[in-house]
Amino acid sequence: MKRTLRYLRYRMKHAFDNIRNEQLKHNMLQAVPFWVASFLTGVAAVMYAKLFQWAEDALQFIIRWNALAIFIVAPVGFILSWWLVKKYAPYAKGSGIPQVMASVDLASPRDRYKLKYLLSYKILVIKIISSIVLVLGGGAVGREGPTIQIAGSIFRFVNQLLPKWWPKISIQNMIMTGAAAGLSAAFNTPLGGIVFAVEELAKVHLNHFKTALFTAVIVAGLTAQWLAGSYLYLGYPKTAGVSVGIIFPVLAVSLACGLLSSNLSIIMLRINRLKKRLKTDTQNIIFLVISAWIIASLAYFVNWETVGSGKGIIERVLFTSNKEEQWYVPILRMIGPALSFTSGGAGGIFAPALSAGASFGAFFSGIMDLQSNETNVVILAGMVAFLTGITRAPFTSAILVLEMTDRHSLIFYLMVAGMASSLVSLTVSRHSLYDRLKLIYMAEIEEKTKRTKIKLEDLGNKAD
Repeated sequence: MKRTLRYLRYRMKHAFDNIRNEQLKHNMLQAVPFWVASFLTGVAAVMYAKLFQWAEDALQFIIRWNALAIFIVAPVGFILSWWLVKKYAPYAKGSGIPQVMASVDLASPRDRYKLKYLLSYKILVIKIISSIVLVLGGGAVGREGPTIQIAGSIFRFVNQLLPKWWPKISIQNMIMTGAAAGLSAAFNTPLGGIVFAVEELAKVHLNHFKTALFTAVIVAGLTAQWLAGSYLYLGYPKTAGVSVGIIFPVLAVSLACGLLSSNLSIIMLRINRLKKRLKTDTQNIIFLVISAWIIASLAYFVNWETVGSGKGIIERVLFTSNKEEQWYVPILRMIGPALSFTSGGAGGIFAPALSAGASFGAFFSGIMDLQSNETNVVILAGMVAFLTGITRAPFTSAILVLEMTDRHSLIFYLMVAGMASSLVSLTVSRHSLYDRLKLIYMAEIEEKTKRTKIKLEDLGNKAD
């Protein structure tokens, strides 16, 4: 085996050395790390998606076996998910998108050493395990945000493995490219990944890394399709024959969802501030047990759609005749993610936000007595609007929903939904949830590095 590997290495090196064009050789060497990291991202995204789905299915099996078990499973899941993050990787908590945004800002030579707190192989492992445990315990979280941090960790790890003689590659570009590849592989939405990188992360001109960005999205997406098959994240909802008059319900739902989601962001930030006052593990555990029992009680006594990522809600209201939704379901789909996202465990907000928007769109359509195809359009608009209120990325939200459903004819309605939500969200808060969390993480890391320096200086003084 070793002899075969040495022979292959020799032949590849010989073939590479025979290339006379030095610029071509330089470009190839720069491209290889992106290709390798993108392939690994595609593999990781598919495996993570399968594990996450297994956890959701396992929770449903437990509920069918004995519904009262949710009152035991939920607190155990919340506590274990939080403990794993606290003990092994503190910045694996939550979505992962604010951590990647902070990593992009910290990718300068002066602050690059801080990236180890936000992107690492340890975070990759704990992110997966903690989020699976949380969703198995009834947490209303998704896997898409975590996939982005996982991808960023993979790209940083590949960058670290490069020998010193390798052509220099910008770590900032690798992180942004990794985020795009991660989102592309998670949702099977290549355009969404590219728009996300540009709208949410890019601080430099696109020309500086556009080739790497496009190829990484392609490689990660093709790898995911190779392993999981060619698929749409949701499917093909029926929207034919809808008149332009649907713009008025679309606008109404978009404005309402923008207000709801931006206020949800404020609530989650306030819960985070409250949690920081909990100084002991016992206090944190009590908080987690209460949060878990609130979710379990709402699920058991009101509606089981409180738990999980919410993808089932979206599929039901879009693809079945049962499009009716009770007024309280959107509220439940806000309470569940709020308590789950702030638990301290790992888990994203993308899918829960989409499900909250879908449930509100279905409820509003019932009030308006809209036809089935019209209801589908309003549901999709609600999904875009609610996600925009969280992310403040209207074009990313619109493109993601467009690619998930292959409804290109609705592009203008979806863009209107995103823009309306973005504008009304500004009346609640100027900054998105991710922006606020990014600044919090950066401040915490700065404080942590200062304390570390002080300890090292004290140790040096004692040694003297």
